[in-house]
Amino acid sequence: MLYSCPVIKNSTLDYAENSRMNHQINRQTLAIIPVALLFLMTACQKNQPANKANSNAPTTTASSTPDEFASARGSFDKNCKVCHTNGEGGPVKLDDGTKIKVPSLREGHALRHSDDEVFKQISKGGDGMPGFADKLKAEEINDLVKFIHHEFQQGKNPTAK
Repeated sequence: MLYSCPVIKNSTLDYAENSRMNHQINRQTLAIIPVALLFLMTACQKNQPANKANSNAPTTTASSTPDEFASARGSFDKNCKVCHTNGEGGPVKLDDGTKIKVPSLREGHALRHSDDEVFKQISKGGDGMPGFADKLKAEEINDLVKFIHHEFQQGKNPTAK
């Protein structure tokens, strides 16, 4: 004779029912996950600024600082550095063979010249220095004056006499 155990029978039915429900929950979860990921991706994209390839906006980083003297530095390198290397003075031999003594931009009387006097010296020249009024605009010469004060004279700016 066969005996039926109600505990085992109920346990088997419970297991089968739980298994079926778990399978149904897993399918629902799997269906929800891609929808949730899609939602999160769209939400994140809305919070970020648009990245346009043709954007004319300058890109800067926190560690970069623009060189306000970049243009004047280039002008100095092109026009002045031949004689005033590193702002130093000394004897210089010109292309025509003439030897001149170039004053230092770092010390001596160069520190006592007003902006107007330095501007005039660069524009008109004199004492062996050529004038640059025909090569540089007034704004470029003004930038050179500021650059000389900043770069070679520790920011000193003598008052006009």
